[in-house]
Amino acid sequence: QVQLLESGGDSVQAGGSLRLSCAASGRPFSNYAMYWFRQAPGKEREFVAVINWSGSLTTYADAVKGRFTITRDKGKMTVYLQMNMLKPEDTAVYYCAADTNYVNYNPNYWGQGTQVTVSS
Repeated sequence: QVQLLESGGDSVQAGGSLRLSCAASGRPFSNYAMYWFRQAPGKEREFVAVINWSGSLTTYADAVKGRFTITRDKGKMTVYLQMNMLKPEDTAVYYCAADTNYVNYNPNYWGQGTQVTVSS
């Protein structure tokens, strides 16, 4: 079992930046690829980014490429999502997730989510 706790959500203006954090506990952090997803009101949940167990491989959704960066700190058992040049369409609840597979768009473990609101 892996427990995930997100933090860092806030309200910002368009063009601003936020850094989300996801602290993991439970099974060895290094066994898991770590994901960020988001869900906007009235929309389906969508993939944002993933980082593999070693941190050597990342994949991003087209909508966030060049603006968002996913990283992980193995010592702190934490994964981060640096979000720059935020747009109103980035407004959503952001969820951290974990899975032993790098490409699994329905990971096994999920956090509770953190709200990001971007105003124009």
